[in-house]
Amino acid sequence: MGDHLAWFGLLADVGSSLSNFVGVFLLVYILLLFAYILSSWIRLPYNPWLNRIQRFLYDVCDPYLRIFRRFVPPIGPLDLSPMVAILVLGFGRGILISLLDRL
Repeated sequence: MGDHLAWFGLLADVGSSLSNFVGVFLLVYILLLFAYILSSWIRLPYNPWLNRIQRFLYDVCDPYLRIFRRFVPPIGPLDLSPMVAILVLGFGRGILISLLDRL
């Protein structure tokens, strides 16, 4: 009987750790999306380090944003797809965390 309780405790710990990992990972990705949006609004002077950071943000964020750019048309010069992408990621984060917490 005690052996079953140990396995249950181990599984609960794994579920909690997985929930924390997913939550932090998606939060960091949302912050990267905000950094990408801000870097696209502000014209920075050329600097090799800034260029590498902007390139990293583009490589990490643009594939996800392209999904939403197909469905959300720009309104004049305003591109609303990043806001929709962040909202979807935020809702998905909440759903995933609640599902993982139930495990």
